[in-house]
Amino acid sequence: MNKESIYGLTIDQLTAWLIENGHKKSRAQQIWEYLYQRRVTSFSEMTDVNQACVQLLSDNFVIQTLQEHIKQESADGTIKFLFKLQDGNLIETVLMRQKYGLSVCVTTQVGCNIGCSFCASGLLAKSRDLSSGEIVEQIMNVQLHLDKKGQGEKVSHVVVMGIGEPFDNFENLLDFIKVIKDDKGLAIAARRITVSTSGLADKIVEFTDKQLQVNLAVSLHAPNNELRTRIMKINRAIPIEKLMKAMEYYIEKTNRRITIEYILLRDVNDHKQEAEQLASLLRPLGQQVYVNLIPYNPVDEHSQYQRSEQESVLSFYDTLKKGGVNCKIRQEHGTDIDAACGQLRSKQIRKV
Repeated sequence: MNKESIYGLTIDQLTAWLIENGHKKSRAQQIWEYLYQRRVTSFSEMTDVNQACVQLLSDNFVIQTLQEHIKQESADGTIKFLFKLQDGNLIETVLMRQKYGLSVCVTTQVGCNIGCSFCASGLLAKSRDLSSGEIVEQIMNVQLHLDKKGQGEKVSHVVVMGIGEPFDNFENLLDFIKVIKDDKGLAIAARRITVSTSGLADKIVEFTDKQLQVNLAVSLHAPNNELRTRIMKINRAIPIEKLMKAMEYYIEKTNRRITIEYILLRDVNDHKQEAEQLASLLRPLGQQVYVNLIPYNPVDEHSQYQRSEQESVLSFYDTLKKGGVNCKIRQEHGTDIDAACGQLRSKQIRKV
């Protein structure tokens, strides 16, 4: 049986576990520093920790559970990692170089059950949730990659937008956020963490009540129920009206902005009519909503969809702006290395 990743423990959980096993509370902070500041890859490197504690940790936990299977680097500096888990499953993690720092996109599930008809991630059904440790370890592996380059670079931003629906793995998501936010660990500020959801309204409300102060992004992709249901089957269970109420609650309780993600699909959702409907839908949310217009990355299995023409993209953007909605056209990263989330993983599995 595989041992649990120690990265899955929050500092409070680690402290409680050590006390329960006869060690001092102060030992937790010492171990925490080794993990996240010194970034050791084996317990034997914790030379200041007494041998009995090191042995206890080795008997119950592991530090590294992810194996780098493939690494692809784009001309723009984007790096896509394909990691193999202990059970043989494959997940993707992406490092992106932004003007504001180094951002990592993490995966939360093996496969996805949301079933968006345009998405590569959903080509393979969800087989399991990732543990909080497996999610944290994606960040740690990317950071170790940066450490090896010796340029002093650090992961500064995290987006939970990889394979899977983060709010469908809610408790592990919360522990992951607590770990990477910890001031004496990776110390990634809450305002630099963004969680994306396909629209699990009840979980948006629950997430709001946790008061974590991290950013929220909602994958909308259509301005009306008929169209959204056609391209995102989740809309059958959670229609736009319910999703809007959840977003209103988030804004009211947190006073934070929501990013609306909108992938532009040629002749599907990219007409001026949809732009006007979207502006009308979002206008009641005021300046606390921001639309991210995303160029579509074609997927072989979803050949019915194509990228919108540049003229349509600009027209959509202008219509939103004139409608009083803040928006931008997302800058693309890694277009030469299977940029769409899930592409690299699905291609590797098809080879097996």
